[in-house]
Amino acid sequence: MPEIKLTPEEMRYMSLFQDVTRVTVRDCIIDEEGNRIIFLVDPDNMGMAIGKGGINIKKLKKIIGKDIEVVAYSDNLEDLIKNLMSPARVRSVKTIDSNSRKTVHVTVDPQDKAIAIGRAGRNVTRAKIILKRYMDIDSVIIN
Repeated sequence: MPEIKLTPEEMRYMSLFQDVTRVTVRDCIIDEEGNRIIFLVDPDNMGMAIGKGGINIKKLKKIIGKDIEVVAYSDNLEDLIKNLMSPARVRSVKTIDSNSRKTVHVTVDPQDKAIAIGRAGRNVTRAKIILKRYMDIDSVIIN
């Protein structure tokens, strides 16, 4: 896993997240363009992080004033992509290296394509940010 340098702001958000949810955060990414904060947590802690009926996410959104997204982290590329695309059903993941650029082709259930992409491509953008940070992948294509 690459070493990730966190900004003081990201560290504050991680601390706040941990205070509210009692869950340890692996990473925090501030997506200014998407006006959201993305937290990565261990898959086992997803339920606790979100809270009953999403209460923790609502609380954090109210405190921070930005959308809050929580993603289950995995060291395994395919699992991470499945977590990023959830609830869309991922059928296959193929990585292609060309000219020192890595592209990942994600095939999802045809009915789930809109879910995988997200409104205005938000889910694909989130996937790109996280996959670049952890797996050095330059682009994400949804099939």
